[in-house]
Amino acid sequence: MIVRQFLLWARTAPDAARAKAISALARAYTSADLGAADRAALETALPLLAADPSPDVRLALASALSRHPLVPVDIVLTLAELDGEAGQVMLTHSPVLNTRELIEFCESGDAVRQAAIASREGLPAPVAAALAETGHAEACLALVRNVSADIPGFALGRIVVRHGHVGTIREALLARPDLPAAAHQAVIRAVAGTLSSFVAQRQWLEPDVAARVVREACDSAAVETAGREGADVRALVEILKSQGELTPALALRSLLSGQVRMFLETVSVLSGLPTDRIAALAADRSGDAFRVLYNRIGLPAGAYLAFRTALEVLQREDYVDEADEEEAGLKRRIVDTVLDRYASQGETDNKLVGVLERWKENAVRDARERREQRELAA
Repeated sequence: MIVRQFLLWARTAPDAARAKAISALARAYTSADLGAADRAALETALPLLAADPSPDVRLALASALSRHPLVPVDIVLTLAELDGEAGQVMLTHSPVLNTRELIEFCESGDAVRQAAIASREGLPAPVAAALAETGHAEACLALVRNVSADIPGFALGRIVVRHGHVGTIREALLARPDLPAAAHQAVIRAVAGTLSSFVAQRQWLEPDVAARVVREACDSAAVETAGREGADVRALVEILKSQGELTPALALRSLLSGQVRMFLETVSVLSGLPTDRIAALAADRSGDAFRVLYNRIGLPAGAYLAFRTALEVLQREDYVDEADEEEAGLKRRIVDTVLDRYASQGETDNKLVGVLERWKENAVRDARERREQRELAA
């Protein structure tokens, strides 16, 4: 009787009054105290309420029902298919929607609905993967920012491939601690490419200088990525090789930065020998075994002294953890020792020496910036 009276009244009632009344009815429906007959009557009326022409009324209904687990699925689907906030509320919060239904909504191509789904608490991995594969940029940004979502590593990689050119998405990806090393490197490469194009268009640097800056930035980022806790260094190295980016300069940078694991994996991939075998050859203090290995993988003859000296420094070092100050100090000791060794042999005009001097300046600048950031944070 109450429902029938409400429907008669609703035909002429103002939108605001209908929205308030429908919200009260919907809250009553979700109450455990509601009798079976009244609940059945309300369920019969719900499709009519969901078809109300007023967006405010539909939103009031959706908001009241969106978190209730026992709402009939046909009503939930009806509300989820609505345009505007009513549909978004149901897609974001309703526990009634299952994985298959969420994926179907993702594949509809509607960016607003996709973004609503991407914001769901505890979004399951299959839905996250579907969004990564088909989602608009807005939806993928919402997904990357959703810290409760279960996003597989390959899905993050797909977002990099599809939307890596979007600055806000790159920033959100780099802020995620679970970003796979290969995806992290791809983001850095996208940033570097964008900056290179911008610099070239403005003619701020000569093309070859801009290309060098980009290449060194990517190498530096790769080494930094390899040093992240839990990084799959082997996978990163293999991807770099497949993209033609596993260069002697990168191998040397990893060693001079104290990232021995990346250096060993790099030499392993280049030589085809197991990593533990490479580690044994590199640990030979005489240097003879490493020299044979060095020649085998075709590294530049003029850089042998740098590689050998860096290994000697690392062999003398105690275990170094990932603390910024200790890591930065190790980098400076390695580079300084290598530069001193070249100077003692009168090779100050060596092209590699110029590269090492530039790396040293960058390392000093980076250490100073990190120190200033810590001071500001304190």
